[in-house]
Amino acid sequence: MDEKGVPNGHPDFIIPLVLTSKTQEIFQCRIDEDVTLESPYKLVKKADILNDLKTRAAVSDFHPFKKLLNDYPGEEFLIVLDADFKYGQNFYLVISEEAKENLLHPPESLTDQETEEEENEYIYQAPVSKPWVSLGSEAEVEVEMVKNTQPKITFMISRAYREFRSQIDFEDRNASSVRDGYIECKSYPDKRFNLKLMERDTGVQVVPMIEEKSTQTNWAYPKNACTQYQPREFSEEEKNACMSSKSMKEFINSVSLRLEMSLQQNEIMNAFSDDWKALSQEETTFGGKSNSHLKEFQSFTDLRFSKEKTISCINWHPTISGLIAVSVTERLSFEERLNESSKLILKPSLIIFWSFNDPIHPQLLLQCPDDIYCFQFCPSNSNIIAGGCINGQVVLWDISAHEEKLMVKTGAHQSLAPKTGLEEKMPKEPPFVRFCAVSSIEHGHTNVITDMHWLPDFLELSRTGVPYENKNGCCIQLVTCSPDCNVMFWDIRLLKAPVQSASNKRIIEEKHFENPYAIPETFKHLDLTWKPFIKATIPKAETNGDFSPLKISLREEHYHSKIEKLQTQGTTEKTEGVNYGNLRLISAKNPKPLEDFNTNYFAGTEHGELVYTDWKMEKDGDTGRLISSKPLNRYLVHDGFVHTLQRSPFYKDVILSVGGWNFAIWKEGVNSGPILQSYCCQNRYTAAHWSLSRPGVFFIGKEDGNVDIWDLMEKTHEPTQTQNISTARITYIKPCIATPKQHFLAVTDDNGTLHILEIPWTLRHSSVHENSSIQRYFEREVKHLEYYDQRINFWAAEKRNLELKEVNKNEESSPLAKTKEQLEDHFLKEYEAFLELEKSLMAELVINKVSETASD
Repeated sequence: MDEKGVPNGHPDFIIPLVLTSKTQEIFQCRIDEDVTLESPYKLVKKADILNDLKTRAAVSDFHPFKKLLNDYPGEEFLIVLDADFKYGQNFYLVISEEAKENLLHPPESLTDQETEEEENEYIYQAPVSKPWVSLGSEAEVEVEMVKNTQPKITFMISRAYREFRSQIDFEDRNASSVRDGYIECKSYPDKRFNLKLMERDTGVQVVPMIEEKSTQTNWAYPKNACTQYQPREFSEEEKNACMSSKSMKEFINSVSLRLEMSLQQNEIMNAFSDDWKALSQEETTFGGKSNSHLKEFQSFTDLRFSKEKTISCINWHPTISGLIAVSVTERLSFEERLNESSKLILKPSLIIFWSFNDPIHPQLLLQCPDDIYCFQFCPSNSNIIAGGCINGQVVLWDISAHEEKLMVKTGAHQSLAPKTGLEEKMPKEPPFVRFCAVSSIEHGHTNVITDMHWLPDFLELSRTGVPYENKNGCCIQLVTCSPDCNVMFWDIRLLKAPVQSASNKRIIEEKHFENPYAIPETFKHLDLTWKPFIKATIPKAETNGDFSPLKISLREEHYHSKIEKLQTQGTTEKTEGVNYGNLRLISAKNPKPLEDFNTNYFAGTEHGELVYTDWKMEKDGDTGRLISSKPLNRYLVHDGFVHTLQRSPFYKDVILSVGGWNFAIWKEGVNSGPILQSYCCQNRYTAAHWSLSRPGVFFIGKEDGNVDIWDLMEKTHEPTQTQNISTARITYIKPCIATPKQHFLAVTDDNGTLHILEIPWTLRHSSVHENSSIQRYFEREVKHLEYYDQRINFWAAEKRNLELKEVNKNEESSPLAKTKEQLEDHFLKEYEAFLELEKSLMAELVINKVSETASD
């Protein structure tokens, strides 16, 4: 059955019917009486059939086709007997007037003689084109035609010649799982154009406009050209005459000596060898190539805790030499993590401590509520560790009880000496340390915490972001950022005493009395109630929305160089035994704000942008609420995630940013852009870090497992050397100064392996004037940027002046406007002159052709 209820397998103009004997008697179409094989047709009035539908309703044989019968335009239906059941029923109803007429009055077939006469009488006449007569309609069409008034944007897509015929690898990609796979532009109502269209005057051209377009080709003026597809060759006589000619003999005699000399030189030496490379030989002296590469010192991996996982962050212990901590995370995408969430609960999330004295067994394991993506040791107390989880929570640990076991004492200083066998045997299973406090999940970040920094010990912030002097003598505040567009500041002190009822107090005391995991009570006042005291965003200046920061860099984050310096001396300044719950907050009566303190910071986003903004909160003039300030500058340099944003250990105002396929070096206070920007690398950059001993050296890890070493004293356009570390992607890089004569570089890969590399003498020992030379280099680049900006402004001003002079010149030299008749006469004269020129050229071509034919 089709959509109208008519059975299929028959012509469209009929409906097969089953007429019962009662229906045949009503409409007088009884078989073999009213209709027969000789006369199978019966005309029935439409009114009778409609009356039968009303009286018998669903009992009527015509009821299934009630709608078609009502829509029939004629007055009578034709019912035909189907004795052979050709269409499956005993009758069929004709529902087309044309078909009814053809059945009742079939056309007479022509005889063969008449057909031949008609064919003989038909004579084909070709159409004759008539001249086009203008009636003035083309002027109306021209006036009403929509014309493009704005110039079209032209794009030219080209490819480097060296990439021609190069191998291209294609692969399938899911557009929904890759950033920028597709962009959805949703429509939204714009109040500025909320106008009701009452009348529209539009001109339509019936014939489409003819356009010529080209793709990946350079347009050139069309001209006639010919191609010779059959070569023209000399005959044998012409060849003999050419070879025996005097000019040919003189040519051979003049070049034979040079040709023989060139052949002999090619046999003696290679003319295409590089002389500069031939001069360079393998250096075996001090400072040569053998002493400039990173050397493998140790590697750490664990088949139980880090197998099939990736290392997201590493940090050297500030006070214990040879001790390093790494955080391991599952190597899963967001969708895979959701699908396997039930299995991930059973797998522990850990921070692993490794020691140089035992490369097989971990020394300490910190339990985490979820995978940790970043963590930091407290600068004032190395036993306090803060970490950021993938679920947006901030976690605190206190490892004071395990400090003595982690230290290796040899006299008054800590060293990397191997064990003598007289020490106490360590247990095979490393101790597990549970976290002391975790932040409230509803008040924290809603996405993974990608970066974390402790504020310096001389500083503390108010709720509006104003810096005040910290009289506690220890670090008490930290800052975190996340792609959820938030930058949050946290305080580890008890900001406000919670009001507890008697029942809640009793429950807390019972829990405190049990304490089965022996959790330190350092931060019991923050557990599950900890929330940020400042929640700032980075709003976009041009459009609505906020930036999504991945990394941040504070100006007063320079304390790590002080720690490294103290570490080399064997002493550290740290605050132990501090009760953070009893520390005083900022006094509201006599606050002492820090003057001339820079509260601006850099932030790198997931879209490759670098934003320079202020963390101070401002009051909204309409609502009076505290809002984040607009960013001061915004730059788009990187074509991927900004995964590294770090200040130089030697210059507070120099910042290294790495993301995508390039890196850039910035100077705070220079708003023109980066003072140094690299070209795009073949492989994506994944990690980077400044050198702690040389101001012009930094290390960059790539996704192919290589590490690029950049030395600005030697080269600024390419790395001085590239060294392969692993077969997997490099995930993190962190240097360390163990002793003045021994520097290490910790490199982690996507397979969960921690590589400890020893930095050679050439990369750790700076020259006498290297610091001042690098500083002068940065100053020269700043002056270059300023000069470039001045030239751009100068060129723009010159261009505007030239355009104004050209406009004034055209206005002065332009004649009076001509009328329409004068323009038509002018164009007509030009056309006549063109016809005369064409006629003369054709005549010359004919004369030349005739003369050539006569000469042949």
